[in-house]
Amino acid sequence: MKALKDPDCLLADGLAAIRTQFKVPTNFPPQVLAAAETAARRVSTEHRDRTALPFVTLDPASSTDLDQAFAIERSGHDLLLHYAIADVPWFVRDGDAIDAEAWARGETFYLPDGKAGLHPPLLAEGAASLLPDGERLAVVFTTRVAPDGAVKLEGTERATIRSRAKLGYESVREDELPADFAALARRITDAEEARGAARVDPPEQEVERDRAGHFTLRLRPLSGPEKSNAALSLATNLAVADALYAAKTGLFRVMAGPDPRAVARLRFTAKAFGLIWPEQASLEQFEKTLDPLEPGAAAFMLAIRRAGNGASYVPYQDGTKPWHAAMAATYCHMTAPLRRLADRYVIRAALSLANGQPIEAEVEAAFQRLGPVMGKADARAGQVERAVIDLAEAAILAGREGESFAAVVTQIDEAGVRIQLCDLPVVARTNAHSVKPGQPITVRLDAADPARRIVGFSRIA
Repeated sequence: MKALKDPDCLLADGLAAIRTQFKVPTNFPPQVLAAAETAARRVSTEHRDRTALPFVTLDPASSTDLDQAFAIERSGHDLLLHYAIADVPWFVRDGDAIDAEAWARGETFYLPDGKAGLHPPLLAEGAASLLPDGERLAVVFTTRVAPDGAVKLEGTERATIRSRAKLGYESVREDELPADFAALARRITDAEEARGAARVDPPEQEVERDRAGHFTLRLRPLSGPEKSNAALSLATNLAVADALYAAKTGLFRVMAGPDPRAVARLRFTAKAFGLIWPEQASLEQFEKTLDPLEPGAAAFMLAIRRAGNGASYVPYQDGTKPWHAAMAATYCHMTAPLRRLADRYVIRAALSLANGQPIEAEVEAAFQRLGPVMGKADARAGQVERAVIDLAEAAILAGREGESFAAVVTQIDEAGVRIQLCDLPVVARTNAHSVKPGQPITVRLDAADPARRIVGFSRIA
């Protein structure tokens, strides 16, 4: 739930309760803020001058914590992607107060009314951010992208860069982007298609009030620039993952595909939304046919994401190749160090490899510890997201008590019957008996309480 438009703050208490329940940090301790002030003044001594490269950033227009900037140039039939990543390791040192706080948080937590950052704003939105207001310190990863989308890491270096423009997804024009931006993104997405990747880009959920004062749900599909920008990040992550795996080190993002029971539930969910999923088509084949501009398909894409087994972090292990089912590849995270703790250590490992140096002992030790730490942070972020969705669903349905809704049974377990509403992307439970998965039923809304994030339905037909 990326946005919740509530100008009168009718849901402010609900969001505050979520922050309290899941212990979302509200500020930084004084010692962390003091350490950030010192770190922000740290002078560059190892960065090469790459200010001649025409870097730009592309993010939501309101973003100020800019992890990535990019420049693209041709090399014969190949494209060279220069991906500059905020040099967080330069500002944050092992064992300092910023480092300790980052290990406690794990990642940035996002709520519709604001975020709880991994690092103090002085760094994340200031000294370490790749803002277009002067020279900035970065780690530049150069990836060679072949015509078929194959990627290879060509080089990694610390560099001083200068972003030419802070571009926003909402307003960027094609002539503001590098000439080969779209071509490079197509190569990456074509390669995904060829290797059978099943990455889904569901729309963002936005809850807003209509003219009558009721909350409504709008699904906003990702724009073309957003998808292309994600492809650039993916190319770099894949290239770095391959390099680390070849060097027998690293921290990888792994994920299994949905299990058969989850896929069966998804078939019932597709039925609820009126989608025709051919019996012989796999989930991977079917999801490629979905149009995020169509409300039912957009809602189903969100259901696919919720049905996954979830990704985790694992260090390199001899004899085991890390695999991410959605990417259909060996994959790592390293392009968002301002927002994810693990990325900082992957960047440090890549720098050591590029300079022919052994991986630092502190980095190898971190790879062994980061899995549980990031898993805990991801779990808390997931709980926060689910709570916000529960709040939004209750807000959408509030005032409609007594109305009837068409639904489809998607799951029966020891906790009861799970249903999917047919006209709203709302998943709930009901007291239905003598039903089976896939069965259409009609339910009455008995309660919708945003304060407690609860909705209640009873079967009436």
